[in-house]
Amino acid sequence: MPVLINFKICDNAKECNGVAVCPTGALTWDQKKKRIKVDNEKCISCGLCEKSCMVEAIFVAKDEKEYKKIEKEIKSDRRKVTDLFVDRYGAQPVGLAFLITEEKFELEVLGSDKLVAVEMFEDDSIMCLLKSIPVKELLKDYSVKYRKMETDKKLAKKFGIKKFPTLAFFQKGKMIGKVEGYYDKKKKEELVKKIKAIIKK
Repeated sequence: MPVLINFKICDNAKECNGVAVCPTGALTWDQKKKRIKVDNEKCISCGLCEKSCMVEAIFVAKDEKEYKKIEKEIKSDRRKVTDLFVDRYGAQPVGLAFLITEEKFELEVLGSDKLVAVEMFEDDSIMCLLKSIPVKELLKDYSVKYRKMETDKKLAKKFGIKKFPTLAFFQKGKMIGKVEGYYDKKKKEELVKKIKAIIKK
């Protein structure tokens, strides 16, 4: 059965995992149109593209009934690709204004008069954008400056960070608390409670 792509949330990246794993070339990158192209005549319904899609935008229908069901769900989906491009906890950095280097850590974080929330991550800790929680939903009730930075082992050891990503809070040059590990949308309330406990100290 045909492959369906929900282009409402697909960012049409040339590096698409679905394109990379497709064994027959049914999914390809169209250089001229700058988007992912589907050739269902080449599809063998292996399902590799569906499993590899990080934003769950690719579907392989098993039969005509499932195809119509998926097609209907895609049409009713109110999301849009721009929903991906907001900074989210534990996901790939989007807004360059928030991203700092370790060289600027002392000035931007330790030297700040404001409460600062720093999301420290490693390349291996980056998770799916669509399943991650927008930072603005976590910090909307507080007067806090948010920054995001890739962290090396030396800095992690200095602040006792054992797991990435970590959301660390600094005030007047000192770390007042941290939340370690990735939290997806299903664990949003748990993460919000931990943040509140740190800031309300």
